[in-house]
Amino acid sequence: MKNILVLGGTRFFGRKLVELLIAEGHQVTIITRGNSSNPFGDKVEHVIVDRTKEPHLQSFMENRMFDIVYDNICYSPNEAKAFCDIFNGKIGKLVFTSTLSTYEIDGNVKVEHDFDPYNYTIRMGDSADFTYGEGKRQAEAVFFKYAEFPIVAVRFPIVMGVDDYTERLHFHVKRVAQEEPIGFVNMDAEMSFIQADEAARFLLWAGQATIEGPFNATATGAVTLQALMTLVERVTGKRAKIALLGDDEIRSPYAVPKSWYMKNDKAAAAGFQFSKLDSWLENLVQDIAKQYT
Repeated sequence: MKNILVLGGTRFFGRKLVELLIAEGHQVTIITRGNSSNPFGDKVEHVIVDRTKEPHLQSFMENRMFDIVYDNICYSPNEAKAFCDIFNGKIGKLVFTSTLSTYEIDGNVKVEHDFDPYNYTIRMGDSADFTYGEGKRQAEAVFFKYAEFPIVAVRFPIVMGVDDYTERLHFHVKRVAQEEPIGFVNMDAEMSFIQADEAARFLLWAGQATIEGPFNATATGAVTLQALMTLVERVTGKRAKIALLGDDEIRSPYAVPKSWYMKNDKAAAAGFQFSKLDSWLENLVQDIAKQYT
């Protein structure tokens, strides 16, 4: 049994991760700002802390030690630096949830060395000072420079699931089912995805495996946006109304100008077995479509 801390563990794949940790019998503490309820009851220790306020986090960590920390909600170099200042010498390992957005959208399949956080120029600031992708790049760079503990930076693509609170896949299914237009830029662009359950399993594995550094974590394979929309059409029985370069109201959350996907070879070679994207994508679309058809 390990003593584990999770920052961002009450919804979507963070919640699924905590469920896996509990099932394995670990002692789990979750930190939230108190905006969402604790779905685990007395199975975890629930502490309300605003991680963006360094004195609050410092006070929480007094006289505490953790074997593994999962940080799903760090979005800036300032947050990463404060984390290192507070947690150095007090944890065995950090698993940091990063993103495909650390990579440029240039049409090339992405591997880990396409973004090198060890030699990236650091600019300190809060999340509001950066785009999402740049905030994550900066956070990775800060962690790898200032942490005195092992780190795994898990680079996820867009995470999918019926319970995805961002409802990005839902957006497409709903609009096709209700015969509303969707705006795209390039229907031939390919993207990669991962299911929430698999994302949680990967985080669990990353904490326990003897690995360090950046790791892509994605279902094997990619899908063009045209193929994805054809799949949604088949499931809903409706014809998609595609508008190129539509306004913001109808613009797809997947409206990328070029292919934007990653390979998982490094993690697979280290021992994690990934699903194939085409083995579950249609079933997921079917489950979401039940809400709108």
